[in-house]
Amino acid sequence: MIQNEQKAAVIYCRVSSVKQSTLGDGLRSQETRCREFARMKGYHVVEAFHDDVSGSLIDRPGMKAMLAFIRKRRAKGTVVIIDDVSRLARGLQAHLELRSSIANAGGILESPSIEFGEDSDSVLVENLLASVSQHQRQKNGEQTKNRMRARLMNGYWVFQPPAGYKYERVTGGGRMLKRNEPVASVVQEALEGYALGRFENQADVMRFLQEHPLFPKDRTQRVRHQRVHVLLNQCVYAGYVEAPEWGVSLRVGQHEPLISFQTYQRIQDRLKGIGRAPARKNLNEDFPLRGFVSCGDCGGTLTACWSKGAHSYHPYYLCPKRGCASYGKSIRRDRIEEEFEKLLQTMTPSATAFKVVKDMFKSLWDRRSMQSATETKALGAEIVKIERQVEQLLERILETSTSSVIAAYEQKVQKLEREKLLIQERMANSGRPKSSFDSTLRTALEYLLSPWKLWCSDKLEDKRTVLKLTFANHLSYVRNEGFRTPDLSLPFKLLGELSGRKSEMASPTGFEPVSPP
Repeated sequence: MIQNEQKAAVIYCRVSSVKQSTLGDGLRSQETRCREFARMKGYHVVEAFHDDVSGSLIDRPGMKAMLAFIRKRRAKGTVVIIDDVSRLARGLQAHLELRSSIANAGGILESPSIEFGEDSDSVLVENLLASVSQHQRQKNGEQTKNRMRARLMNGYWVFQPPAGYKYERVTGGGRMLKRNEPVASVVQEALEGYALGRFENQADVMRFLQEHPLFPKDRTQRVRHQRVHVLLNQCVYAGYVEAPEWGVSLRVGQHEPLISFQTYQRIQDRLKGIGRAPARKNLNEDFPLRGFVSCGDCGGTLTACWSKGAHSYHPYYLCPKRGCASYGKSIRRDRIEEEFEKLLQTMTPSATAFKVVKDMFKSLWDRRSMQSATETKALGAEIVKIERQVEQLLERILETSTSSVIAAYEQKVQKLEREKLLIQERMANSGRPKSSFDSTLRTALEYLLSPWKLWCSDKLEDKRTVLKLTFANHLSYVRNEGFRTPDLSLPFKLLGELSGRKSEMASPTGFEPVSPP
């Protein structure tokens, strides 16, 4: 009976982030203090509402639920208890709007920290406290940003760790980026693959990451274009940090890079020269030779398709060029790819030729190692030259007052600084191979020994690699005859000549016997 006579109250608690609600005890502490206040006032707490969002926001789930609750109880009246003015909002405008929403819903705002009133003095104190709370939020934001900027200037990454990295505490250095295996190796393979042309476009990188079981996906188990675009543009993977919007220029980071700065620059050059390709599961996966074989009659590139038969679909290659003698005439996929595999299988050099090539590589390797000292000296002279140019440009910036001219000089300085970083990286790596000759070239030599083995891979990018590294130009295919003599890449031409074949890997009429007239 006494409980029915008590005034009903609800409690509203708020912390600034989900992390604070899960790791901290702020919400429970606020609720405990509010319940103690309710007991002192003789109120009956009927519900408690929580939020874990910034105090500058008005649109909050917990606040919406509370307003809906007290609207239903408008006739009875409900007290809304908050621990402090800052828990309602951390901005004057947000405070005034929420205060008004609570009053319009029939709620009466109370707090153990302040007495809310309608007289001018009470309103003044309330608004002053709300303004102070807003100032504290803004000041905290400024201090956080300044500390982050200072740490960036010292070469420490301060944002969310990119895929392939994680934060670890280091004595004397705070939280630093560290390689996060096995994801780091997957990202490294994707970046280097794009830089070296293994992946033709961003869509190929996306497909590689999508199919790799170790790379983390989003909530829908997808790798999106935007994520690939960000991954390819982040200098952090090359061991550098920057934040142009905070005035922090590119500088060497304190973390271990996944790729070299030269590889990063190669990626940027490709991004500028090649448009962003659409993400789609195209026919290349079903037809690996598509785009690499040309029609022997007209020279146009063969396309491919699945053709519907009486009971199923059948794969074909065909010439799409109107006016060509082979226009629209299909070539069975099994036939053309079987002939291509025969072509690859013939490209096995003799043991003598292979030894000669290996010895040539070893000789070049040794000669390159001896040239490192001379190259280092030349690179040092280049750095001195660049530093002199930068000094001259900085002097010109001080002498001019035209904003457009200053901007042009600053862009030139940034370009020279990047060139300087590239040269410094080359100097650091000059004459210091990452591994021995045998371990470095083992894969390349195995490929030269038998490209057909790599072609047997289930990965589309491996098949594309075979086509790019083995042939200098498109393969020409004549319907009902076969492949014409291919234009091989330089290593295979050399191996063919040393083997006594003089690059005649296929007869002019191909592998199929000529049909009788």
